[in-house]
Amino acid sequence: MNWAVLSGFFLLSTIKFMFTPLGGPAAGLTFFETYFACVAGGSLGAAVFFFSGNYFINRAEAKYAAQKAKFLEDGTPFKVKKKFTKTNRFIIKLKARLGIVGISFWVPFLLSVPIGSIITAKFYGDDRRTYPLIVVGMFLNGVLTTGLAFLLFS
Repeated sequence: MNWAVLSGFFLLSTIKFMFTPLGGPAAGLTFFETYFACVAGGSLGAAVFFFSGNYFINRAEAKYAAQKAKFLEDGTPFKVKKKFTKTNRFIIKLKARLGIVGISFWVPFLLSVPIGSIITAKFYGDDRRTYPLIVVGMFLNGVLTTGLAFLLFS
């Protein structure tokens, strides 16, 4: 068991979970070493970014409200952010189609763990099921990607 390689897989999985297991066969790791290192790293990254994501979202909203109040108090014009952009509409359609389970399972996997966890926290941060669903998604996606990696490359 090579701890340096395992810790590298663990750390890489905290950021980009989708492609990390593909290097397992080339690094000489077993299926289970690759799987558990990647799932543990992905789950830790999701925890950090999901729970700190709520903090940063709330902080940004409070800062925006304070800035708007300051501009209104001074009497200077305040430029309102555009709310209905094409990207926002696409994300809302995705949320409506996939729901909490789809967003929690697939967004951290397909985008990246930090961005996906923060988006999931934005939509479903108040729901108690959200983080456990992200972890279950990590376990299922880990089986799929690690299995695919060892099927193709070993």
